Parts: sequence; structure tokens; C-alpha cells
Amino acid sequence: MSNSGKSAAVSHVGKIRANNQDSAYAGTHLFVVADGMGGHAGGDVASAIAVTRIAEVDRPFESPNDAEFALQSALIAANALLAETVFEHSELTGMGTTVSGFIRVGNSLAIAHIGDSRIYRLRDSTLEQITADHTFVQRLVDSGRITPEEAAVHPRRSVLMRVLGDVDAAPEIDTTVVETLPGDRWLLCSDGLSSYVSDEKMQAVLTTVPVTQDAAQRLVKESLDNGAPDNVTVVLVDIDETTDSAHVPPLTVGSAATTLSFDSDSNRRPLRLPTLLLHPLKATQPDPSHFEPESDEYLDELILEDRRRARSRRITWLVGLVLIIAALVAISFFGYNWTQSHYFVGARDGNVAIFKGVQQNLGPIALSSVVEETSIKISELPSFTRSSVEATISATDLDQAQAIVDRLADASTQ
Repeated sequence: MSNSGKSAAVSHVGKIRANNQDSAYAGTHLFVVADGMGGHAGGDVASAIAVTRIAEVDRPFESPNDAEFALQSALIAANALLAETVFEHSELTGMGTTVSGFIRVGNSLAIAHIGDSRIYRLRDSTLEQITADHTFVQRLVDSGRITPEEAAVHPRRSVLMRVLGDVDAAPEIDTTVVETLPGDRWLLCSDGLSSYVSDEKMQAVLTTVPVTQDAAQRLVKESLDNGAPDNVTVVLVDIDETTDSAHVPPLTVGSAATTLSFDSDSNRRPLRLPTLLLHPLKATQPDPSHFEPESDEYLDELILEDRRRARSRRITWLVGLVLIIAALVAISFFGYNWTQSHYFVGARDGNVAIFKGVQQNLGPIALSSVVEETSIKISELPSFTRSSVEATISATDLDQAQAIVDRLADASTQ
């Protein structure tokens, strides 16, 4: 298999998944990544169908705008094909896929994107995310409800707002045309990379590993080394002075590179595709890691749920803090009372005295107080007895302390 060395595609099943639900294609003009959803029954099928259909537009175009329109049309066609497949195979209901890809036309790229797979550009050693995630948490970030740092650990960070699949007959697809320069390095990846490898680490790898294939494999390895449970897929495209970034021959990786098989639903009723597109089937068994809402009302409900969760966390922390403070107060109260049940004999201003408490202080808090200061002079006591009093003599109660004082009085007169 020959390769120009200017592009590469790598996909790995990850450390937990049983099958690879990602698909990717590196071709003559087209480069695309798709991340399937719908569980074991449908994610691999969805991404493979989408990439196979979109790969049909891997051809030269007269202008970037023509390529943009063709790529957008290919995604819409793939969406219709997914809906038709679900109709013919009801066990695949709920399957869907993200898609991020571009067609190179000279020094321009026509980009189409839906979902949370990403396209990055490395230029002058600076990595920039070009696409915007169509996720619930990104909507919260855009509306100022949470910060990007909070989004990275949000429990609903995998909830998708837009995908190709059997949910929406007319999905909204982001498209744009951007200019590219010699020296640019373009990265397309599934969230198996972006969720487990930081932008800083990706930038370091893309900056320091010059060989395209080596850099792509290194990125996948970084994700696996960080314990990525999800599938990991990377397409890397380097731009030089020529207008050619082609992978020769075109390369398909992931589920689209395998032969897919699934059983037909013998109980399906005949229905024409136009009717299906007007009344798309809804997902009934979504993949818990990827679930797309059916309406704006669902987004509002998720936002309310997020607020309830945040309020619940604050209440839990507050109750916990109150309990901790109460426990500390109780420990301090009972501990102090325990210290005040003890006595000892010691020295005070040169005389023997009886103290209540223990022979220690808790910071600025004294844990003992004078009960009785006697007239017995420390200096009049024998040397050994004087040292014992200065070091303090413990007593179990006040009577025992008084008895110790009586003995010291006798010793001082001898």
C-alpha cells in the first residue's frame, strides 16, 4: 500500500469497548471521521454507513463552495440512509453518528460538521479547535452557565444535541470554508482522543513528531495510555506547498473497513422513504454515552436538572459542613469536661498549688486553672521533692491532691 506521507488514518477499539463504533476515511480530496452511537447493536453500523456514503464525494471540485455544498448534501443523504436502514432493521432503532470532515480544494478546505467529533488546526505551533461541539455542556458554556473547566467534568458532557441518525429528518449541519497555509497540520478525531488527551498534549505531539503516520499513531497511544475506554480514531493531514494531501490509495479504518452484517426485521411494514422522512422514528434505546434530545424542551429540562443537581450538591456540602462543625463542637465540649475532672499539684509563683485540669494547653486555651494556692514555698522543699512538684504530680481527685499537699507541708518542715 503506497502513501504520499501527507495524510494518515488510525483507529483503535479502546480498552473497554467490544467493537469499534468509529469510522474514518482518508482519501484523495476528502477526509472524514465519524463516531457511532446506539450501543453494540447500531453504533458501528451508523458510522460505517455514513462514512461509506460520504466517501462518494471524494472527487475534485471547481470551487470550495461547490465542495461545501456537495459535502453538506452527502451528510444529509447519509442521514436519510440511516433512517431508511432503521426502518428496514428495527433492532437498530436509536443508532446515530457524529461526522466531522473536509474536502480540500487547492488552498481551501470545505468543512462539514455535526456532533462532538472535532477538527483542529495546528499553525505556527499553536493548536486551535475549528469546529464547535454540538453537546449539552457546550450549550451551557456558550450561554455562560458553566465554565469550560466545569464542562470537562460535567456528568452530562457526552449528551449530544445534534447527530446524524433516525431522530431528525433534517439535521442542522455546520459548514464553512477556510483557507489553509503550507505548514498547517489538520487533525480530525473522535471524542475518544479529545476526551482523554489535553489540547496541550495534542499540541506537543503534533509539534514534535514530524512524520504524519507516526504522529497519528502517537496520538492514539497517548489516549490509550490515559486509559481511554472509548474507541479512538485520528485522521491527520499535512499541508505543504503543493495542493496535494491525498492518501494513495484511499484508506478506510474502523467499522467502515469491515463487512457489516445485521438481521432484517421480518415484521416490518412497508413504508415509502418520503413518508419516513416526514415522520422520523425516535430513539427508544439510546446509548447512555450518547443521547440526542428530541426538542428544545428537553434542553430546558436538562438545564433545570443541572440546576437541581447543583443545588443538591450545595445542600449536601452545607449539611456535611454543619455536621462536621457540630461534631467538632461536641468533641471539644466533652473533651474539655473530661480534662476538668482531673487534678494535679504544681508550682505557682514560687508556692505549691493545686490545679484543676490537665498539664497541657490547646494553643492559647489553658486546660487547667488554680484551685488552691498554698503557703508552702517551693524553695523549702527537698531537692528531689521540689523537682517532682515543678514537673507536676497528678491526682485522681481533689482529696488526693489535698493529701499530696499535706505530705509536702510535712516535708517542708523537716
